[in-house]
Amino acid sequence: MTKLKNYHFGSIIDGKELDKGERTEIAIYNPYNAEVLGKILYATPQDAENAVSSAHRVYTKTMKKMPTHRRAEILRKTADLLESEQEQFAHLLTLEGGKPIKVSRLDIAYAAQVLRFASQAIKSIYEERVSLNQVVEESHLGIVKRVSLGVIAISLPVNYPLTLLLYKMAPAIAAGNTIVLNPTETTVYSTGLLYRLFEKAGMPKGVINIIAGANQSLVGNLMNHPKVKLVICTKSSAESWKEKDIIKKKKILLDFKTKNPTIIFDEADLDFAITTVVNAGLLHTDRSIMSAQHVFVQKGIYEKFLEELIKKVQTLKIGNPLDDTIDIGPMASLAAAEKAETWVRNMIERGATVLVGGSRHQTMMEPTIISGVTADSTVARGITFAPIISIMPFHTKQDVMSYMNAPESVLHAGVFTRNSKGTTRKEEVNLAIEEMTTIKLIGNNHL
Repeated sequence: MTKLKNYHFGSIIDGKELDKGERTEIAIYNPYNAEVLGKILYATPQDAENAVSSAHRVYTKTMKKMPTHRRAEILRKTADLLESEQEQFAHLLTLEGGKPIKVSRLDIAYAAQVLRFASQAIKSIYEERVSLNQVVEESHLGIVKRVSLGVIAISLPVNYPLTLLLYKMAPAIAAGNTIVLNPTETTVYSTGLLYRLFEKAGMPKGVINIIAGANQSLVGNLMNHPKVKLVICTKSSAESWKEKDIIKKKKILLDFKTKNPTIIFDEADLDFAITTVVNAGLLHTDRSIMSAQHVFVQKGIYEKFLEELIKKVQTLKIGNPLDDTIDIGPMASLAAAEKAETWVRNMIERGATVLVGGSRHQTMMEPTIISGVTADSTVARGITFAPIISIMPFHTKQDVMSYMNAPESVLHAGVFTRNSKGTTRKEEVNLAIEEMTTIKLIGNNHL
């Protein structure tokens, strides 16, 4: 197993890990028991400059000339290596992030699938010949060729250190780009280990560069560097547009932190809906921007849904995330847990009722179900990164459409119904799904 005590990690530029020198060193703690896992070195703005220069040089001399089949081979080999070291990676993810080890194993499995998908998707990056007979002579052909961008900067609060990161990195590498990555402090170790797998799979040094640290001048230098052609970052919607205004004359992909409503109609499979809501809303504590935070349940099954949901939540086990039987681990930090506890208190003060959970023990936040929140309240429109679900009743789909179409962006929405094959409410449900899918969605863009 990976042992991190007294472990040091420095940024990686051109395949070399930086030493301490003048760099600031900070400790990283296990969120479950507050033990020191190891230390990381904060990069400097000059390190960011060097990382971009390295990535640009390697892109020009190596990556843009690398054959497609070679990039595909590296991605496939990295997936194989990741799976062969699943237990080591799962142990590491759980130590640094606090998520239950069984959830960490899922993250690794999904990450391997993302790598393999990217390796297959490379086949679609090809030249196309297009007839120009509609605009010029019949004998003329146009050639469309897809080309890589160059250096891509990625700054993500990686709550799923492998899968969400690879959603961005794998397609970028498949297309022939180089990467400068600025991970969060709490995921630096898993990011470094992932880098070593890429290297072992044959990735040339300098294709991926890691700049550790949250220094704003460092991040600003990285994002605004003239040789960086694309910036990928995750913020709240307001922060993202501010970021877009700051990062001038550059392509940018924004992943917004948003609300994620779940709508459950009367005829839904109740057991399936409850299991899904528990898995999606509670088991990932504060590490998923896609969690089922706000759940709308149609009046006909509302009371039954609450009764069965509470029973299910009360069976969840809280504790040491390295234990295979544990369902709920700690939140990422004490500050995050305290914020979640305060959020619950505020909801109670505004008239909500805690049906189960609601208490905090150090970094452990009990899985919490809350009712009595109205869809138009500030609470219901907020984003909670915690194992907390608010349940709201509704009569018809029109009752939730105003919520879905509110100014705040919706990243994901879930709909539970059995009417897709044609029952008494097929037309209404199909209309609801159609309207939900035509909402103006912003975010979760990929290369």
